[in-house]
Amino acid sequence: IMLLTDPEIESSLLISSDEGATYQKYRLNFYIQSLLFHPKQEDWILAYSQDQKLYSSAEFGRRWQLVQEGVVPNRFYWSVMGSNKEPDLVHLEARTVDGHSHYLTCRMQNCTEANRNQPFPGYIDPDSLIVQDHYVFVQLTSGGRPHYYVSYRRNAFAQMKLPKYALPKDMHVISTDENQVFAAVQEWNQNDTYNLYISDTRGVYFTLALENVQSSRGPEGNIMIDLYEVAGIKGMFLANKKIDNQVKTFITYNKGRDWRLLQAPDTDLRGDPVHCLLPYCSLHLHLKVSENPYTSGIIASKDTAPSIIVASGNIGSELSDTDISMFVSSDAGNTWRQIFEEEHSVLYLDQGGVLVAMKHTSLPIRHLWLSFDEGRSWSKYSFTSIPLFVDGVLGEPGEETLIMTVFGHFSHRSEWQLVKVDYKSIFDRRCAEEDYRPWQLHSQGEACIMGAKRIYKKRKSERKCMQGKYAGAMESEPCVCTEADFDCDYGYERHSNGQCLPAFWFNPSSLSKDCSLGQSYLNSTGYRKVVSNNCTDGVREQYTAKPQKCPGKAPRGLRIVTADGKLTAEQGHNVTLMVQLEEGDVQRTLIQVDFGDGIAVSYVNLSSMEDGIKHVYQNVGIFRVTVQVDNSMGSDSAVLYLHVTCPLEHVHLSLPFVTTKNKEVNATAVLWPSQVGTLTYVWWYGNNTEPLITLEGSISFRFTSEGMNTITVQVSAGNAILQDTKTIAVYEEFRSLRLSFSPNLDDYNPDIPEWRRDIGRVIKKSLVEATGVPGQHILVAVLPGLPTTAELFVLPYQDPAGENKRSADDLEQISELLIHTLNQNSVHFELKPGVRVLVHAAHLTAAPLVDLTPTHSGSAMLMLLSVVFVGLAVFVIYKFKRRVALPSPPSPSTQPGDSSLRLQRARHATPPSTPKRGSAGAQYAI
Repeated sequence: IMLLTDPEIESSLLISSDEGATYQKYRLNFYIQSLLFHPKQEDWILAYSQDQKLYSSAEFGRRWQLVQEGVVPNRFYWSVMGSNKEPDLVHLEARTVDGHSHYLTCRMQNCTEANRNQPFPGYIDPDSLIVQDHYVFVQLTSGGRPHYYVSYRRNAFAQMKLPKYALPKDMHVISTDENQVFAAVQEWNQNDTYNLYISDTRGVYFTLALENVQSSRGPEGNIMIDLYEVAGIKGMFLANKKIDNQVKTFITYNKGRDWRLLQAPDTDLRGDPVHCLLPYCSLHLHLKVSENPYTSGIIASKDTAPSIIVASGNIGSELSDTDISMFVSSDAGNTWRQIFEEEHSVLYLDQGGVLVAMKHTSLPIRHLWLSFDEGRSWSKYSFTSIPLFVDGVLGEPGEETLIMTVFGHFSHRSEWQLVKVDYKSIFDRRCAEEDYRPWQLHSQGEACIMGAKRIYKKRKSERKCMQGKYAGAMESEPCVCTEADFDCDYGYERHSNGQCLPAFWFNPSSLSKDCSLGQSYLNSTGYRKVVSNNCTDGVREQYTAKPQKCPGKAPRGLRIVTADGKLTAEQGHNVTLMVQLEEGDVQRTLIQVDFGDGIAVSYVNLSSMEDGIKHVYQNVGIFRVTVQVDNSMGSDSAVLYLHVTCPLEHVHLSLPFVTTKNKEVNATAVLWPSQVGTLTYVWWYGNNTEPLITLEGSISFRFTSEGMNTITVQVSAGNAILQDTKTIAVYEEFRSLRLSFSPNLDDYNPDIPEWRRDIGRVIKKSLVEATGVPGQHILVAVLPGLPTTAELFVLPYQDPAGENKRSADDLEQISELLIHTLNQNSVHFELKPGVRVLVHAAHLTAAPLVDLTPTHSGSAMLMLLSVVFVGLAVFVIYKFKRRVALPSPPSPSTQPGDSSLRLQRARHATPPSTPKRGSAGAQYAI
């Protein structure tokens, strides 16, 4: 016996080896959330902790060892005997640091990184690993669609094949009994229903078994499918199907090959006839199984009582949640009897020889009902003297136990009460051979079910003896195969005449596509025998797939794709290319692959390329990859345009800080590195609600209104998208002035945008303090590069009401004030303690004074030429004066401290210029 302590007090295990007489405490350094015991080795346990770590113990919890961190809850499994050679192998789904999931296997006591295996290559969808019997299932979503993969008996994974246009969006594995997968699939056009599909032995090829099965959400948000597998009879299922917004219950005896409605009872509980004519009226059952182990569900069956089914439901045209009664079938669903008019919990005792019923009610009860004749008659018994609010019923395990425990409370404030009910005294003897009679399983009189006649031994209803170890003994005799023993094969559909014909999307000749001349393949007849069907002879030979020689075929349907399905690859990294051929003689085929970068390879046959072709591109660009396939019957070719890129690391948007209204502005996206492959540029500017998308890194545009405008460019390179945003001021006219700084600023200039923005903010603050000019008139932009320079813009600020807009003369006055202040060395700032930076106006630059476009008048051109000639004259006179009157160089002793004097001399030698007016299409630099 193992007990877990309350984790809020301590983390310990209490273990007893003497049936609870004594316990020994073992402290743990982790908190257990769940335990998983090995199906064969009773001392082997897996423990899942609250911090998502998995531990193992080979000593019934006395010592523990860490198996793996980051394990997904409930996604860890012991090995399955018969499929895994090592009984201590653990299957688990683990998450990586970046949130991806992958499927791992390792030994329970040796799960180091070197000893782990990854059976499914690459990542899988989170919370998708299922290990059940001989099958392992994983899910991988790509292109927005989930794809499901299965491994049978731990062989390589294969993609599960549903009908071509099923397009699943959710899948649940219902059953993996008898080497076959029963799956519920929600397709693209379904919301509250699922389709049932059944597979071949490998779990790869699925065919439709039943459409539109009702589904609902459980109390914890889990999906509940209204499908019930009847215990004790293989291949027998009940399902609630939705037809024209009505839910009806159907039954199958051959794993979904055929379905029919349930025949309602002939009489009700009082013996009055029930008028219910198929198919307009039938019996409908609630098929939800209880998730609470201490309460029975509203439907129940038992392996050792193969013919008895108890369920709640109603009679009518559809399933209803009102007028619910209890029904029982003692002949495996062929006929039904009403047993109660209200819902009851039903428990099987004595291997199904005794049925115990207890009323579903919120009121306290003291009675229960017993039936010894498969629900035909019921006796009332009292199990407690004080009425009890029943919380649950638990039948004790074991083949011969006749004990059940009822637990509940006498009042809402009382403790739990346990009532033990022992039925042994009811029986005075054990059953003998003469107490049993044969009973043959059938479906509406048809005795051959799943290809065999099955005869069970049932206790005679009038005999009141204890069955004990009897567990549904059965004799089986095979039947002759008929068409009813075969279902439609993958790619085939059953038509109204009963024949299985190819679906519109299926090409039967594709079965031989992986076939080579001289070999053979199984050519389907359109039928496949229902898995676990035991019929012999008859039409078996006629319907069974037959070996057929592979025809010689010319190559057809050639494709070349990347292993990950993408059309991009990264420079300098391996890209794996897969060559796929729909038809053709694959063994005698010459394949030539040209990678488009001057390198080509040849292969003799496709089998040598199963793992793909690996190639590394050294350059960025779009490469035309061509593949040519030739055999003696013909040839085929295919092309793939592969975009080879390198990661985009940085985007910088380059554009003017200020522009004139209605003037064309150029914006350029500068990339690092400059060559990254195929790019898409998405531009957002002005008030446009839709972006402009281009393949070029620069655009031109105009602004028709004044103010501050934001421009954003997003650059898409492969899977990466980077962006940069800049702000541009737009006005009809403005003034600009180039600024420079004392040389000590260059020593601290890292030449990055963030530093330039911060320095511009500090300069603007200094100018405002030194001149008193409102900050709305000033824009400072520190320019990239060395020596450090900046541009000062004087803007015609306008208040929100549209009044008090500055005139051109106002701008002239502000500009003169700023220049005068700069020339007086009154603008400076502290870069850091002890480092003072002086800001002053720079010399006249070579920037154009006017825009040289044909739209300007001839007088503007004459003005331009005049200004240029005057400037040249001033420059020549200045140079001549400097050559004549320049003082002698300072002595070496005074030179180091004289640099500021020389700067002042040079500045006074050039008279300050007056800012020029900016007009449409022109920008002035001083």
